[in-house]
Amino acid sequence: MATEGIEAVFLTTHNWGKAAKFFQTLGYELEFSTDHNSGRLRNGDGPYVFIAEIPEDQAPQTQIVLKVPDADAFRPDPSVEVVTPFEDTHYGTREMAVRDPDGRLWSLQAPAKN
Repeated sequence: MATEGIEAVFLTTHNWGKAAKFFQTLGYELEFSTDHNSGRLRNGDGPYVFIAEIPEDQAPQTQIVLKVPDADAFRPDPSVEVVTPFEDTHYGTREMAVRDPDGRLWSLQAPAKN
């Protein structure tokens, strides 16, 4: 089984409100926000953008998340370095991290087990 394209883009920011407003001016709609300065926006049927506010002493980052339809059925090629196997998240998904040949980390996301 292969990945199915981009599921999401995760962003960290120093100002949740400004970042959310920026994406809204680009046509994204707020799907939900949390009580700890984060939330998810989406533009049509495409990948969602999840933005989380971080302290000023941390550098903002961007992470592309690839979609996996079934974590239990997913078997990466042996040449793929698995950094962390699929683990349940507190927000209702399962995530895995892999490293590409240039050392970048990639997140793979699958639905939570039912």
